Amino acid sequence: MPGSIFSDASDPSSISSTLLDRVRARRPDAWERLVDLYGPVVYRWCRQSGLGPEDAADLVQEVFTAVATHVGGFRRDRPSDSFGAWLRTITRNKIRDHYRRRQGKPQAQGGTEAHEQLAQIGEPPEPSDPSTATDNGLDAWLSRRGLELVRAEFEDRTWEAFRRTAVEGQSPAHVAEDLGMTVPAVYQAKSRVLRRLRQELDELL
Repeated sequence: MPGSIFSDASDPSSISSTLLDRVRARRPDAWERLVDLYGPVVYRWCRQSGLGPEDAADLVQEVFTAVATHVGGFRRDRPSDSFGAWLRTITRNKIRDHYRRRQGKPQAQGGTEAHEQLAQIGEPPEPSDPSTATDNGLDAWLSRRGLELVRAEFEDRTWEAFRRTAVEGQSPAHVAEDLGMTVPAVYQAKSRVLRRLRQELDELL
């Protein structure tokens, strides 16, 4: 998905309730959506450290328990701050704790190698300018996942107008003619979806 899909989004500073705001307010639906967004990422980081599927799943639970405890203190005070980097630090600490707990116990096959792998894991892709985001970046992953989560909130024609213009790069005039819409309606459909995605992911991207 091209990173430029955000170029028409409304100013996120005008949005009063982002996903992270709702998580801080302890709303269960927001927490579920945050886990839907980041759970696969945290699981991947755990598996990359050498953990087996069961241990990785357990660590995901520990990571999000810590997030629930400390998310109220997360702030983006500097441009370099990001939720992804903050979450990655929590994940690394939990993985280290896991290996420390195993010290002195019979080590499962591959344990030493896994511990070495942990030290070699690089930092996750940092949120970047949407115009330079790559398909392998964390922002691109969150954008795709976020779109999947908000898809059900839009009518089929609205979504199709967005998909064709923002994702496929088709001209609004062509899409309008094909879908039986006016050109302004196509622009509005694109803007509505982008605004909704921004609302969910502001502070996270």
